[in-house]
Amino acid sequence: MKMRAFVTASLFVLSLIVAAQVVKADDPMLVNIPFAFTAGNVTLPAGEYRVQKLDGSSAVVLISCADASASTMVLSNAAQAKDIQTQSKLVFKRYDNRYFLSQVWAAGSIRGRELLKSHAEKEIAQSARLETAKEVTLIARLSPAH
Repeated sequence: MKMRAFVTASLFVLSLIVAAQVVKADDPMLVNIPFAFTAGNVTLPAGEYRVQKLDGSSAVVLISCADASASTMVLSNAAQAKDIQTQSKLVFKRYDNRYFLSQVWAAGSIRGRELLKSHAEKEIAQSARLETAKEVTLIARLSPAH
């Protein structure tokens, strides 16, 4: 009987830890982006941005400037990493001096979001066929709860 209670309590604690990580993975992130970039069909200026999913199960990622000067919503696909992410981060594709937001990853999760390529990015990628896009990764921090 004691063993059964111990196993039940252990499973309960484990489920709480997993649930906390899932909630943490959906928390908004803040990141300082030192360059203009394109997300979806919108080009946004350099600045501090809040990045989050529209809601827990949504494919829509909301990107808004901290000073409310710019924002956009973009569609994304689910992405999965081989390992749990140790840091929240945004990944950009860089073609010469143009940056396109490509992926959003939250610390503590193997799941992330991959943004759909815009028409402009497809055109640039095709014209730069001989050159591969370089990846630029920026580390994000969790946004304090409001």
